[in-house]
Amino acid sequence: MKRALVCGAGGFIGGHLVKKLKREGYWVRGVDIKRHEYAKTQADEFLKLDLRVEKNCRKALTVEGGIFDEVYQLAADMGGMGFIHSAECEIMHNSALVNIYMIHTAAEMGIKRYFFSSSVCVYRDMKLGEPEMPESGAFPALPDNEYGWEKIYSERICMAYGRKYGMAIRIARFQNCYGAEGTWTGGREKAPAAMCRKIASVENGGTIEIWGDGTAVRSYTHVDDMVDGIYMLMQSNLEGAVNIGCPQYVSVNELVTTVCEVAGKKVNVNHVKGPVGVQSRNFSNARIYSIGWKPKIFLKEGIEKTYPWIQKQIRKAARKA
Repeated sequence: MKRALVCGAGGFIGGHLVKKLKREGYWVRGVDIKRHEYAKTQADEFLKLDLRVEKNCRKALTVEGGIFDEVYQLAADMGGMGFIHSAECEIMHNSALVNIYMIHTAAEMGIKRYFFSSSVCVYRDMKLGEPEMPESGAFPALPDNEYGWEKIYSERICMAYGRKYGMAIRIARFQNCYGAEGTWTGGREKAPAAMCRKIASVENGGTIEIWGDGTAVRSYTHVDDMVDGIYMLMQSNLEGAVNIGCPQYVSVNELVTTVCEVAGKKVNVNHVKGPVGVQSRNFSNARIYSIGWKPKIFLKEGIEKTYPWIQKQIRKAARKA
């Protein structure tokens, strides 16, 4: 039985990744600074550790009878666009510490396969209609935010340790990920969850607020597709950074329309000032396609899976209030 360590197992994607690895027959240890807020962990063992502390990284990586076959490093201080723009120092400080200590300790302990979760935030702003950007388009570097700069640095340090210690490094640049059991309120939620919450919280014909004019374009990847991509990438021989995302690009206004269709509501939209991020995204997924991965869940189906779960959380919160 293979053994895997999932750092960030108390988070959204990490929690789903634990379930995926268990389905694949792994013994899994999950590690995070907190337990999962919405789901009972399915890891065989869960350690509550602050990975900004070097000795805790060693504790996370220490397992009886040898070493982990695979390490998945998803632990990070992150959230949606509002959090990314308001917590620049926390993101760069906390995530950099985790990534430096984890890769250094893993290398020292002889880990052979190491996954790092990066982000398409490493790329520059794009204009509407630009050709697809391959992974090499991240350089020369010009990310729109400090979250992206930290991800670029962490990618480079992982690759440097991989070269020096003979580690197989696998790096995925995630596009916006959404689904059930993710953050949906509090300021760290991503756009699909925020939109589901806002529309679920108003009466039919009510009004919601969105940041900007709603023309910014994004791709949204359902978490089930994302964890399948992570797993396939880790098993592959594909070196270097790899984009994982759905090729369906929609504007924020189109996202609102899709959520309304699923909710069976019509809402009015009040456009307000707020952090929008880049105007457009359009990335090539050719590298991840080359190993047989393709997204199976497109936006409307993904929202149909996500909206009822968020609606249920809102009702639970209302009963507790």
